[in-house]
Amino acid sequence: MVMDMIAVAAEDQIAAGRFVLRPVRRSDAGLFALYAGDKRVAEATHSIPHPLPPGAAEAFVARAIAPRLGEQIWVMDGAASGLAEVLGVISLKPMDAHKPTHGQSEVRYWVAPAFWNTGIGSEAVKALIAANPQQNCTIFAEVFQDNPGSARVLTNTGFQYLGDAETFSIARNGLVPTWTYVKKLF
Repeated sequence: MVMDMIAVAAEDQIAAGRFVLRPVRRSDAGLFALYAGDKRVAEATHSIPHPLPPGAAEAFVARAIAPRLGEQIWVMDGAASGLAEVLGVISLKPMDAHKPTHGQSEVRYWVAPAFWNTGIGSEAVKALIAANPQQNCTIFAEVFQDNPGSARVLTNTGFQYLGDAETFSIARNGLVPTWTYVKKLF
């Protein structure tokens, strides 16, 4: 069965079970626009606008591939296992600007609706934590309180509930109640 295959990661990738986490490519823009243009995806994130403006996916790709210190962005790519080339996106952003490694980062992710409730999000977060590419000691995450699926991803991967907060959502054009989670790595 295709879903049982294990993807093998290349040097610049992170193995994540049925797929790999790989760097963003320019060719990803079309699928980003398709998936991020879905109102359900946009409203589950802080930063994706809805409707998605022309050129937004291309701008995201340009930001993701630009060499810089700080946020790292990966595509959840299942092509080698017979899944879609883009299943979603996951990122890790340092919270300590002066200390890009051995500090604290925030993980953010979204999964394309066709792959919701399949374990893709949990596999991606687990793989990223295991790889710990920024050598963090602590990783934080925040999910909207009306998105219990994303909260399950975090609890399934060992995150602990920290507290309630709120944050601005561009797609919703307002503040949204959130749950904050933390995972201590060492």
